[in-house]
Amino acid sequence: MADLQGSYDDLFTAVPTALATLLDGGDVGGSVAVFVDGEPVVDVWGGVADPARGIPWQRDTLVNVWSVTKTMTALCALVLIDRGELDPDAPVTRYWPEFAAAGKEAVLVRHLLWHTAGLPDWEGPVAEIYDWPAATARLAAQAPQWEPGSAAGYHSLTQGFLVGEVLRRITGRSPGAFFADEIAGPLGADFRMGLPAEHDHRVAPTVPPPGRDEDYTAGAARRAPRPGSPTAPADSTDSGSPTAPTAIRLRDGNGMAWRRAQIPAASGFGNARSVALVQSAMACGGSVRGVRLLSRAGCDRAWEEQFSGEDRVLGMPISWGLGYGRFGGTYGWGGWGGSTVMIEPESRMVVAYVTNQMREPAEDTRGLDIVMAAYDGLQGLRAGG
Repeated sequence: MADLQGSYDDLFTAVPTALATLLDGGDVGGSVAVFVDGEPVVDVWGGVADPARGIPWQRDTLVNVWSVTKTMTALCALVLIDRGELDPDAPVTRYWPEFAAAGKEAVLVRHLLWHTAGLPDWEGPVAEIYDWPAATARLAAQAPQWEPGSAAGYHSLTQGFLVGEVLRRITGRSPGAFFADEIAGPLGADFRMGLPAEHDHRVAPTVPPPGRDEDYTAGAARRAPRPGSPTAPADSTDSGSPTAPTAIRLRDGNGMAWRRAQIPAASGFGNARSVALVQSAMACGGSVRGVRLLSRAGCDRAWEEQFSGEDRVLGMPISWGLGYGRFGGTYGWGGWGGSTVMIEPESRMVVAYVTNQMREPAEDTRGLDIVMAAYDGLQGLRAGG
């Protein structure tokens, strides 16, 4: 069995076993964390961070978690909503007047958070993604593909710019700076949106699926989510738009420009421990380790269903809260390549899995496997151990 590092409660033995099984099955590296009541009951890692240099996965290894980043950006928005600085029912133009162009006057802030704004596709050059003013100006000028609020279509890349610009207009700070100052900093969480160069040596580059290379691009996986699964297909560039959206390649995500940029839908760098710690605030009523980020009512707002139906981009049924996917009694989201976060407020539990090994989305059940292993431990905990 693969050699793992870290620690875990004996009740949760199934979780490290599941990670070891993935590594034995060919995965390059990864880490898993399970937090209950804001404290780790599992914190393990293993495998290789950088195969080209032979560097093992270490306690402080960082990896791009792709669309798991959206849950961090959503949390930033929820904090501002809870403070009364952001009204989810207000038109976006209240905060971002230029956004009114091309018939978008009626787009509400909540439409951005639950993927119904009608702007699912990035249609500009990849280089423009790294230029915040240019990227947000392009989206402000773009016409919606459908009547905002009437249908959902996963905004895999654009959501971060849309929500992030509203945050920036309110706070005067980039989404990454706000997250660092107001969330990661107070919690001591090792997670960043926009990675400074001094952390490059800790990054595990993403490895394409077997048989693919770094020209591998994001695409919608046409499969229905499994019951209770927080690992719905989480990245897409195939929406049926009349104009073909720009394909984002793996080599883009592994590039230095991507690391440095503010891409709040997809360029968060962290590890399972940091993801689970941050999202424990949502699992624990807004407060974790003595740090209160938002009220219990603010947390509950995130779980309220905003949309339920067929997603035009993902091609499958989905239920959205304010920035989080809803899966039965659990909430969270997954990223291109397999990284996953699942939150269960009833048990005050968060399960986070991050990896540098991609698999084809339609064949990837790793996040669900890890989550189900965590439930084995939770049942023992509920029974009194």
